[in-house]
Amino acid sequence: MTPGLTAAGAGMRIRGGIAAVLAAVDPVLWVVTAGHGGRRGGLVATFVSEASIVPEAPRVAVGLACQHHTRDLVEASGAFALHLLGEDLLDWVWRFGLASGREVEKLAGLETRTAATGAPILAGALGWLDCRVEARVDAGDRTIYLAAVEAGALEEGGDPLTVKRMLALAPPERSREMEGLLARDIEVDRKAIRAWRACRP
Repeated sequence: MTPGLTAAGAGMRIRGGIAAVLAAVDPVLWVVTAGHGGRRGGLVATFVSEASIVPEAPRVAVGLACQHHTRDLVEASGAFALHLLGEDLLDWVWRFGLASGREVEKLAGLETRTAATGAPILAGALGWLDCRVEARVDAGDRTIYLAAVEAGALEEGGDPLTVKRMLALAPPERSREMEGLLARDIEVDRKAIRAWRACRP
């Protein structure tokens, strides 16, 4: 340990370094949609990654927080659709990110269709992927899904909306709403992670 640096100070320095590394990444925003038994829902996600280099077996890994309605729909249906957003769809971030699907029908008024899995696909997205769950991992605060991509298309030109660009474009009132919801979700996730770690062998 560096002379004069307390354990608490060292911990803060390490956490600061971790935060700096993670902040250097600018994740793409995705809208995840799912449906089951006449119910539909969607949320905004950044935990989305390509999970295969095999052209004939495309896969993605997606992490969804356990408290969300859409995650329940994915569990029930075994499928979901992913959507890339352009800047022209910034309003979708508020639609899918600031309310609960248990309280509002987030897809109301939007044009949708289905492909191979039956998950709702949103018209107007920059691109979409239709995904069927192949495996899942319980990580405490969220479920990580490994899914086969069964269909997809890049529909429009332009760059996908990222977190940093979204924050730069967000009106002040939307930024405040997001900060409040993020603080709430951090507390929920913190408790879930601690409980999960405490139960591990």
